[in-house]
Amino acid sequence: MKITGKTKLLGIIGYPLEHSLSPVFQNQALRALGLDYVYVPFPVKQENLKEVFQAFKAIGVRGFNVTIPHKEAVLSCLDHVSDKARLIGAVNTVWLEKDGWHGTNTDIDGFIYPLLEIKRDWSHITPLILGNGGAARAAVVGCAQLGCEKITIVGRNPEKLTKFGLSWHNTPLQSRISLHGWEEIPTLIPHSQLIVNTTPIGMYPHCQQSPLPPQAIESLSPETIVYDLIYNPRPTLLLRQAAARGLTTIDGSDMLVKQGAVALEIWVRQKAPLSLMRQSLLEALDIKTE
Repeated sequence: MKITGKTKLLGIIGYPLEHSLSPVFQNQALRALGLDYVYVPFPVKQENLKEVFQAFKAIGVRGFNVTIPHKEAVLSCLDHVSDKARLIGAVNTVWLEKDGWHGTNTDIDGFIYPLLEIKRDWSHITPLILGNGGAARAAVVGCAQLGCEKITIVGRNPEKLTKFGLSWHNTPLQSRISLHGWEEIPTLIPHSQLIVNTTPIGMYPHCQQSPLPPQAIESLSPETIVYDLIYNPRPTLLLRQAAARGLTTIDGSDMLVKQGAVALEIWVRQKAPLSLMRQSLLEALDIKTE
């Protein structure tokens, strides 16, 4: 990639960012499209978030992704926020227009992308979402977008779980959501045909952990889809356990690439080379886990 005085800037903000693989597949996509852009990681601490928008405008940053811990805080820094980002309560994609900074959430696009490849009547499927953080919010909206009528969420912290439930009040999804404690998982599993792990349980370097005990895996029906949003390691222990039972499994790599591809299309107004982006991500993950 040749960087000149004409090269335009894209990037990602968060803290820390050493783990981010977005620059790998975004820059690969930009090269494939023949665009004079570069995608750069910008480590930004919480106390500097508001200053970033003025600085980025001054140096001509066209757009950027937002990751932990800024996805919720960034809402107050934007001039325009999409309806789905407001519903989730988080933004992961920002771009600059003549009327100011715009923000949306492409995590929903990423989340449902691999599920759309599976032919199911989603209105008859009750997802069981493990966790009640920001990723769980995208999963809830994504499941509703698929057509799921009832969505079950389990959390480990009662206070956070209650707060999570209250945040959906006066929204179209309020009546679809039911909240349960972590200890209720064994009784909920037989009624769930889609298990979604949105927690960090099983993420590198804690690769021998799983959010579900072996007996819970054994009680899943043969039609169950097990979806772990973690992409490092790939597969997680949860997905290895599910695959051993012959269940359909999905890891977080598809979601990561698809949300990035949708963001790229917003910024450059061209179709993203999704398969190439996925290939470059998987190659980077192989190197990272060696």
